[in-house]
Amino acid sequence: MSAEHNALMFELGYHLRRQLDPMRFRLRFNAGRLRRPSTATYIPDVVVIPAALEHEQRRGPGALELYSEPLPLVVEVWSPSTGAYDVDAKFPEYQQRGDHEIWRLHPFERTLRAWRRQSDGSYIETVYHGGMIEPVALPGVTIDLDELFSLER
Repeated sequence: MSAEHNALMFELGYHLRRQLDPMRFRLRFNAGRLRRPSTATYIPDVVVIPAALEHEQRRGPGALELYSEPLPLVVEVWSPSTGAYDVDAKFPEYQQRGDHEIWRLHPFERTLRAWRRQSDGSYIETVYHGGMIEPVALPGVTIDLDELFSLER
């Protein structure tokens, strides 16, 4: 992946990690497989996992970390090689999984596209070009997109 992709992924993770209560949530970067409704798994760029679910995954050497349950936040960072695939293939399956919020960060357009699950199971899509964003399933967490994207200059 590009330097821009990787920098944005880790900066977002840094901002999340500073605010998440480690007794309630864990964070993964390019790790932690999400079971797909169809077959196999996906490994998102950034994912927030409830601590209780992560604890259940600690089954000893050789046990694969694999999540079937809906998660609070799943993030993909756009890259030229996977950008269309993420939106066309991965995001519908994240929605089928019932993940609460799905983000696509675009380092070159400097946008965040968020899909947020509604009570009826549908998703509302919103595009952000800056400002403060609060993930719906992570109370007390805010991400300053202007600050996050300023690191990309």
